[in-house]
Parts: sequence; C-alpha cells; structure tokens
Amino acid sequence: MVPTDAELLQAQTDLWCHSLYYLASMALRCAVELDIPTTIHRLVQVASLPDLVTALSLSPTKLPFLRHLMQLLVTSGIFTSDSNAEVETYRLNPLSWLLVQGVEAEDHTYQKYFVIGTTSRHYVEASMTLSDWFKKDLELPLPSPFEVLYVVPLLHESTALLDKELHTIVNEGVAAHDNFGIGTIIRECHDIFMGLQSLTDCCGGDGKTERAIVKAFPQIKCTVFDLQRVIENFSADGIINYVAGDMFDFIPPSQAVMLKLVLHLWSDHDCVKILTQCKNAIPSGQEGGKVIIVEVVVDPSLGPIMYEAQLLGDMCTMVNCRGRQRDENDWREIFMEADFSDHRFVKKIGVRGIIEVYP
Repeated sequence: MVPTDAELLQAQTDLWCHSLYYLASMALRCAVELDIPTTIHRLVQVASLPDLVTALSLSPTKLPFLRHLMQLLVTSGIFTSDSNAEVETYRLNPLSWLLVQGVEAEDHTYQKYFVIGTTSRHYVEASMTLSDWFKKDLELPLPSPFEVLYVVPLLHESTALLDKELHTIVNEGVAAHDNFGIGTIIRECHDIFMGLQSLTDCCGGDGKTERAIVKAFPQIKCTVFDLQRVIENFSADGIINYVAGDMFDFIPPSQAVMLKLVLHLWSDHDCVKILTQCKNAIPSGQEGGKVIIVEVVVDPSLGPIMYEAQLLGDMCTMVNCRGRQRDENDWREIFMEADFSDHRFVKKIGVRGIIEVYP
C-alpha cells in the first residue's frame, strides 16, 4: 500500500524527531553542566531568562539562545514554564529535582553524573560504531562495541587508563543510579527483609543501601562485598562490615545475598556463574536462604514511556557492556540454569523489579 501525501508528511516529521533526538540529550547535558536546575532551586524555585543569565554569569548576548534551549527542555519535560505571565518563568518538576545539588535524600540521589556519563563522548562514539560491530565476525565471548572501539571494558579499573575523568564520572553515575529509591523498596517490599539476620550486598559499593536497610531493620547484620579498589576507602564501623573479593570466586556467607542492578551488566553465562556463587553462600530455603535481586524486568505492560526507557537502557547496556536487560522469561531461564528451585517476582517499582530466588 502506497502511503498518502499526509502520511508521508507526518513520516518526514517523525524522521526529523528520530534523527535529532540526540539534541534533546545534549540540551539536558548542557543544562546540567550549566547547573540550571540548582540555580532555579536557589532562586526560590522560579526563574526568568534574565534571572538565569545573571545567576549563571552568562553574557547578555546569550539570552535569546538560552530561550531556545529552555523551550526544548520544557517541551522535553525537563522543566515547566509559565508562558502566560508577562515575563515567562521556569520552574523545577520531579525530573529536574533529581538534578538539584544538595537536596539528596534516602529516596533519591543526585543524578548529575548519570546524565554526564551517558551523554559523554565515549558513550556516543561507541554507539556510532554499532553497525560496524554487527558486521564484524568477533570471537566469543562477544566484546561490546565500547570494548571493541577502546580496547578496554567499561566499569573496569582499566577504564581509568583510557580516561580517568570518564572512569570517575561513570562510577559516580552508577552509584547514584544504583542507590536511587532504596527507601521506596524498603517501604514497598518490607516483607522481603522480615526475619533476616544477615545480608550480603554483592557489589554494594559505598554501603548506602545497607545503611538504609539497617536503619529500618536493626537486627540485620549487613556486609558489603565488592572489589578491593571499590571499598578500600571504607572500613567496618559497627553498622556495616566491608569484605573485598571477586564475586566470581566466592561470596561471603549470609542468610541472604542481594544483587542490586548488577546482573544486567553481564552475559547470561556470567549471570549463572554469579548466581551459583550466591547459592553457595546461602543456607537452604528451609533455613530462610534466598537471593534478593533488584533489576530491570522488561515489560511492555508498564506503559509506553517506561517500556521505552527499559529498551533504551537495554541498548545502552548492549553498546557499553556485555550484558542486557531481561524480561520475566529470560530471568526464569537463568534461575533454572543456575539450579535454583523457585523464584518470585515480588513487585515492580518504576522500571525495576524486585525478585526473590530460592535455593
């Protein structure tokens, strides 16, 4: 069937949007680098263009261009505006609130470095090699396009040799991303922690998640398990215990092991290896042994916006790491291959799912 003139005109408009969407990401990056969200917050959460030009120490000649930037950011849902007033003003919304420095809380963390990392030159250049990566005959296990381009894997100590600043930004961004919403998880999935006496957070980083858990459940003895280079600046303080090691070799024994946004970074084969070590670290199901997994569970029923966010996250993972995002069937297959007896999809919170897996 040949498209109509009207359909082709609409198709061209759609093509413009798809081809130029990267500019929405770069506009967001620009706003973060200029610190516009924090500036609006400091201006009693409402600011006009002249207010922003003054507060950001920009040349007055940039005011018309700042208007164009803010128009796109409002249309993209980053800020809200009052265009009916005599002087148009801009306000924060929940999204831009995540980009305000100094208002972090247990339920949300400052997301600046997530934005800066995912829009970095290295991420963009790796994504530009995607078609070449598909055409290449690469040996198994398949390296990511990022790894092929830069000859080092992302989220590895060797990334610092490629670009020390990128290494720092990515680690900061991952920490902010992974610690986001732990308070919500504790409140919404309270029962998964009930009765636990000990918990090991595998790849737990700085231990913020464990501190929130201990605050709500003081009886749980929490251990953060991560690579030596990650936890070398932290020490046991009577609340959290830190243990260094490689999860592919062993995981400290405890009643439960938590894997929070870890497995999507790894191939199915590696996920089975990690889960096997988790199974070795916990007691039987009769003794309360289990693995608690916080991960994206791809699901179109969440609605078009969340589903698209999951698919974009999947592409980001595919381009930069060796892992992928997974749906419920994918997770079931991995749990079966790792020889777990049962599992339960506890709840979906935003784009993430909470899963219990039993030995």
